[in-house]
Amino acid sequence: MTNDARTAGTAARPIIEAFPMPGPLVEDAYDALEHKNLTPAEVQLEDRGARLLPRPWDPPTCVLPELREEVWDWLERVVVWLNREYVWDIAGVIPACWVSHPHLVHEIAVVADVRRRAGLSMTGTLLEEFHRYVLPSFTERMRTRLQSHCEDREHQPWPARGRHVRHCAEESTNARKRLFTEDVRWAGESATGAEAPDEGQASGHDDVGGGGRHLQSVPKPP
Repeated sequence: MTNDARTAGTAARPIIEAFPMPGPLVEDAYDALEHKNLTPAEVQLEDRGARLLPRPWDPPTCVLPELREEVWDWLERVVVWLNREYVWDIAGVIPACWVSHPHLVHEIAVVADVRRRAGLSMTGTLLEEFHRYVLPSFTERMRTRLQSHCEDREHQPWPARGRHVRHCAEESTNARKRLFTEDVRWAGESATGAEAPDEGQASGHDDVGGGGRHLQSVPKPP
């Protein structure tokens, strides 16, 4: 049987699918960032509004509901595309419950951003870097974090939840705050001590008792 006979009656489809581009609101966000990026560096530093611009690769910055909805839609389409175009062995599949894994959401947003920029580039260099570094590194980190969770079953509860709860408990939080307070107090005392000259400095003698921190003053030549 020939290939033509075997494929007769089946719907034609491309060998590979194009990368799904984001919606118009996400593209507008990218355009605004690109416009700001063209301004001089000193102007960017003074422009506080630029710091508040939404960055699609960092979803928490996309606070407008319509924009946020587009970001989630885009990332969902990117995940489907990645699983279809780049995954052969099941070990590399992004799980269907990816949105329930904050670590995956953060990373997938960056992967989508890098792949978009690579697709818009005038050369294949960024795309080669995406294939060589970005995607393999992401897949390896995903496998390390997920281990065998969420493979063939429904989404599994967060294994580290107990430790996170203990970390945020009042006793543990207060213990860390005490250390923070002591560190800040030390910084304040050190700064005050460095600014205020002592008697040894004023009299021109070396303060040996201070651990050699104060240098002997040298008189100016006439």
